[in-house]
Amino acid sequence: MPAAEPHMTLNPDMPLRLSIVMPVLDEAASIGSTLRALQPLRERGHELIVVDGGSRDTTPTLCQGLVDRVLSTPRGRARQMNAGATASQHEVLLFLHADTLLPGNAEVAVDRALRQGAAWGRFDVHIDGRSRAFPLIAALMNARSRYTGIATGDQALFVRRAAFERVGGFPDQPLMEDVELSRRLRGVGAPACLRERVLTSGRRWERHGVWRTIFLMWRLRWRYWRGASPEALARAWR
Repeated sequence: MPAAEPHMTLNPDMPLRLSIVMPVLDEAASIGSTLRALQPLRERGHELIVVDGGSRDTTPTLCQGLVDRVLSTPRGRARQMNAGATASQHEVLLFLHADTLLPGNAEVAVDRALRQGAAWGRFDVHIDGRSRAFPLIAALMNARSRYTGIATGDQALFVRRAAFERVGGFPDQPLMEDVELSRRLRGVGAPACLRERVLTSGRRWERHGVWRTIFLMWRLRWRYWRGASPEALARAWR
């Protein structure tokens, strides 16, 4: 295991500044409400960068005026998030999906975790939707993540820039990029597993069947641990 990352000491007199990076693709139906919910953070000095992966709808246009920068890259969530991180300015990166909302005290929770010595971390998750299974699924996701030290994109992963750059950012792969980044960051230090919850949409579960989707996700993750290529897993996911 690599030596622990020396942590940059946060100046107690300086407020934490986040660079929030959001990869998007064809999110016109909901991107406006998602970004409006983040405006209080922008007003407090945090940076919001949207990285579009080739939307065929009006997503980039709808982002104008609600973000600090809109970037365009080839499609691929890992590529999009790496591009946003490169273009960002602040010392702490937070990667947020377009269908996920941060808790109102997100910046306070991240600041506290970093000042306690963490180099990276994630939030607990609550799944928004009609299924009665969602509370159980969310509880299992949170417990699994706390036990394994692996974060998924739904959990709004945050990381010090120095640690992110040390592990090479997100690997350029079409699936499991969040799992692989977590594996690499565990060599830097254990994650801060925050009890504060993000609210993420259950739309993909409901669209394809809740238990069918869960079974497929776990099966793909098992295959990944067994050495299957991300490209093969991405084909199975599609």
